Amino acid sequence: MMNIYKWISSCFGIGYLKGGGTVAAMITCLLWWLVQRDGNFNSAMIVVTAAITIIGIWSSTMVEKDWGKDSGKVVIDEVAGMCISLLFVPITVQWIVIALVLFRFFDIVKLLYIRKAEALPGGWGVMTDDILAGVYSNIVLQLIIYFI
Repeated sequence: MMNIYKWISSCFGIGYLKGGGTVAAMITCLLWWLVQRDGNFNSAMIVVTAAITIIGIWSSTMVEKDWGKDSGKVVIDEVAGMCISLLFVPITVQWIVIALVLFRFFDIVKLLYIRKAEALPGGWGVMTDDILAGVYSNIVLQLIIYFI
C-alpha cells in the first residue's frame, strides 16, 4: 500500500507514468485554467502555490529514503514550479501554453543556478530547481506581457 507522502509526491500516481513530470505540468495548467477560466487572477492561487511547495518539500524529503535522491516518481516539484510560472499571468490558453513551454525549457535545460539548486539536501533540492525554473519562466512571461 502506498503511504501518504508517496501518494502526494507522485501527485496521486502521475509520477509512475512515463513522462510524469510533463504530464503533471500539463494537468496543472488545465486545473489552473479551470479554476480561473473567468480570466481574472484569483489571489488564493498564491496560497495554493505556497502550500503545494511546502507540502512538496516535506513529501519529497520523506520519499528520498525509499526512492533515492530526486526520483522521477516525484512530480509535485513540477506542479509547484508550473504554478509559480502561472502566477500573475493572464488566464488564457495562449499564455498558459507559453508558460508550460517556458517552464519545461528551464526545467530540462537547467540554466542559471537551477542545476546547483538540486544539490540542496532532501526535498529542498528536489523542489528548489523547479521553483527556480518557475520563477525564471514567470519573469520571461512578465517581460513578454509588458512589452507586447
